Parts: sequence; structure tokens; C-alpha cells
Amino acid sequence: MHGTPLPREEEVLTPEALEFLAELHRRFTPVRDDLPAARAARRAEIARTGTLDFLPETAAVREAEWSVAPTPPALLDRRVEITGPTDRKMTVNALNSGARVWLADFEDASSPTRANVIGGQITMADAFRRRLDFTDERGKRYALRPDEELAVVVMRPRGWHLDEKHLTVDGRRIPGALVDFGLYLFHNGRLLAEQGRGPYFYLAKLESHTEARLWNDVFLAAQELLGLERGTIRATVLIETITAAFEMEEILYELREHAAGLNAGRWDYLFSIVKNFRDAGERFVLPDRNAVTMTAPFMRAYTELLVRTCHKRGAHAIGGMAAFIPSKDEEVNATAMEKVRADKDREAADGFDGSWVAHPGLVPVARASFDAVLGDRPHQRERLREDVRVTAEQLLAIDSTGAHPTLAGLRNAVQVGTRYLRSWLAGRGAVAVFDLMEDVATAEISRSQLWQWIEARVVLDDGRTVTADLVREVAAEELAAIEAEVGTEEFAGGGWRRAHELLLEIALAEEYVDFLTIPAYELLD
Repeated sequence: MHGTPLPREEEVLTPEALEFLAELHRRFTPVRDDLPAARAARRAEIARTGTLDFLPETAAVREAEWSVAPTPPALLDRRVEITGPTDRKMTVNALNSGARVWLADFEDASSPTRANVIGGQITMADAFRRRLDFTDERGKRYALRPDEELAVVVMRPRGWHLDEKHLTVDGRRIPGALVDFGLYLFHNGRLLAEQGRGPYFYLAKLESHTEARLWNDVFLAAQELLGLERGTIRATVLIETITAAFEMEEILYELREHAAGLNAGRWDYLFSIVKNFRDAGERFVLPDRNAVTMTAPFMRAYTELLVRTCHKRGAHAIGGMAAFIPSKDEEVNATAMEKVRADKDREAADGFDGSWVAHPGLVPVARASFDAVLGDRPHQRERLREDVRVTAEQLLAIDSTGAHPTLAGLRNAVQVGTRYLRSWLAGRGAVAVFDLMEDVATAEISRSQLWQWIEARVVLDDGRTVTADLVREVAAEELAAIEAEVGTEEFAGGGWRRAHELLLEIALAEEYVDFLTIPAYELLD
């Protein structure tokens, strides 16, 4: 253990829990260590061919008759899921929100400081044992509602790419995924199983079915080590990489005795497209982020394939994030609510069994959309969507949006990237920026688009070509605007310049950085 001890951390980092982590680490980190090379080889093949396709070697899996394990009762109705970090206030509000599921996020909505990683585990243990309440700075007290009114927790550990620098075994950092998963399961797995409410997980950043196989092996070993019945763990996989979109059935197959569903992780999906096709030419240049809606043909292909795949195999299909948050501006609020309503109406009509929101105020809006389609039914998995036939070409039709990069889009990427990174470096992973709740995917898209637009020498709507110098110019203007907005004193001590420099360092790097959180993590406590 490294770093300054935190209050109550001894409740989480017990000798027995640490031995459990060490066992998982020794068994599975060597396998995890092979992933970067496999990912790099896949990316090199994409760079060489400029395309992707469904895997011929796994055609038998796609053609065979099989289903995932029966869904546990607590996960049958997932019509509204709320997401957010595991601080005490968010935990109470999310559990009380009226959503059927809370995604307790140790990944993109959490900055992985030691305080957040360990504090989140303490908060979850307190919540499951009903010893959690919260009093804010105004003296307002938050407490949990009765058990039957609380959302079911589905916990999201970090992706395979990020290590935990505060915990090492034999001098080697433990993967953050194993730390988050292992501590949560060790302390809460048996209790949740006895309650019939878990343990359930969301799996992030998977790029292939072999990565799903690794998680399945971890589940099997962990259940055996802790004396949990095989199949107790259930996992929902975020299809948030373009490579995983071509392996949805294979991913479910690898996890079939633990699989609960797939989720359309729309923002990271766009990030993955840019990452994998960043130097593939004009055809793969994404326009402004806000111009890429879920009605774009390539996004429709992705989501409809996800619904068809899940229902074919007896799994839930969960829709994407509504990132809007309620605004005090009535006009802005009305527009945002209408966009959320239209988005959730479309997902429900397409056959999704539920969807995500980022704020308790959006729960009623999303629920109304799914109530209108589901009624008293818990899901609509009987809708097999056999009308859907998606090709590789449709998934890769990035140039079908009809939109083009603009100066406003470049400026927004700089603004949002800077503002988000400033908060992430200060320990806050879920951040309200311009009336949207943003997480790490926001910064990843922002810096990736800047890199891609420079690489492709994109010509903006004002006739200028995107260059490193133009990005620096816009970034300097936006930094000055932030200083004018917040005041010189707050600007000087607020970490703004560090965030600005980090964004430019990564966005303008000669070699593309796979995950900005890897270098940024070394700046955290």
C-alpha cells in the first residue's frame, strides 16, 4: 500500500482482502499484460487495410443456437438506469432517484484518486448495510429510502488499461480493474447474493471477445475463492469500441453464464472510431461532436445491431446516455428535456429494454418513454428485430452524417476538454459543462478530434486548415476567456493552466496517445 492512509481505509484494505487481490493479480495480470500488444496488432491491421469486418474464425459462434443464462429477478426490469460516481451524496441521490438501476461508477465518471477509489468502496459497503447518510454544506440531510424503493446497483470497475499505483504486488501495480472489482466483490458479494441484488457489474472499454473471456475467467476464479455459487456474478458489457461492435455475439458467448446484456456506450464509441481510424483519410473524419446524433446512419446501424444481438441471445439491450442536466434557464431546460424525450422515445421504439440518464431530474422523462412501450412488461426481449441486417460497410459509414468540422466545433473541443480535465485533475470525474454532464469520454473525444483534424488537414467552415498552430491559438483564446470568467485569483490557483497544457500536450503529440488517463493519472494524488 502506498500513499497517505485515509480515514476508515482499514475497513476496506483488510489483510484478507489484500490477499484476495494479490491472488487475482498473480493469476490474471500476466494475461492482461498481453492485451496492449493484441490491441496494437488489431490497430495496425486497421491502419493497413482501412477497414474492419466480422471475424471469419468465429462464424460458428454467430451461427449456432445458444442463449445467455436466465436473467436474475433483480435485473429483469432495467427501463431507467442512472449513472454517476460513488461519493456519498451521489450514492444517496442515485439510489433514491426512482431509477431501476444505478451504475455505481469507478470508471469514466470517477477521477481515480486514492480518496475516490477507497472512499467509493467504503460508501458502497455503507449503502448495502444501510449506514449511509449525507449532510451537505447547507445542513440538508440525505438518507436512504426503504430497501424496496432503492435502485439495484450495477458497479463499473475501471477498464483493463489503467493500473492502480497505490497498490502493488511484488513491486508491480495491480490493474485498476482488479482492484475495483476485487474489493467490491470481497466485501459485498455474499451480502448482495443473499439479498438477491447482485453482485452485478458493467464492463468497460472491451475491444474484443478475448478480453471478455479474461473477465469470465476472473469471475470464475473469484467466485471459487470466495465460495460463491458459479454464475452468481452477472455482467453487462458496454459496446463502446468500434472493434467490439463487430464481436457483440462473441462477447456474449464468452460471458454467457455471467452475461446480463449489452449497452450502447455512445460517447466512447465515437472516441474509439477516431482512435482506430485516426489516419485513415477524409472518409473517417468525424465532424463536430454535437453534430453526430444517434440518428446518423452509422450510429443507427450500431444500435440496431446491438438490440438484435441481445434479444437473439436472451440478453437485455440498454440504450445510451442522456447527458443533459436540468437548467435554471427555462428555455434551455425545455429544449434539453425535449431532446431527451425524443432520444428515449426512439430507443424504446427500436426495442431497447432500458436506457441511461445522468441526473435524477431526467428519470421521469426516460421512464415515461419506456412505460409507453413496455407498460407492465419488464422488458421487450421478445422483439427479436429479425428485420435488422447490418453490414460492415454500414457500421463504418462515418462519412454519412452530412456534417463537417467547423471552427465552432474546434473551439468547443478545446473548451470542453480544458474544463473537464481541470476538474478531473482536481478529483472530480463527473462534471457539468455547458448544461451537459460529462465524463472522461468527453475529454477523449475532444483531444482525439483535435489530433485527427490536424492529421487530416481538415478545412473548416471559415476556410482555415486545422494545424497545431491554429489549435494553440484557439486554446490560448479560450484560456484567456476562462480567466476573464472566473477571475484572476481563482484562475491562478484553480489548475486551469495545468489542464490547458495537458490537453495540448496530448492533442498535439506526434504519436497518438491511446488513453489520456494513463499519463494524466500520474498527476493525481
